[in-house]
Amino acid sequence: MADKKSFALRIDSEMMKAIEKWAADEFRSVNGQIEWMLNNSLKQAKRLKNKPEEKKP
Repeated sequence: MADKKSFALRIDSEMMKAIEKWAADEFRSVNGQIEWMLNNSLKQAKRLKNKPEEKKP
């Protein structure tokens, strides 16, 4: 499992409400939704290296 870092995030209330609703709609936590959003954005911008697929036995 990858190491995770904690940090404070300041976000306006309207944006937070939208993220909370989106997270609820997709059965994710707000933290999980934000991680998914960041990961997705990094992949689209080609800023995240693809992890090699794990081989299944």
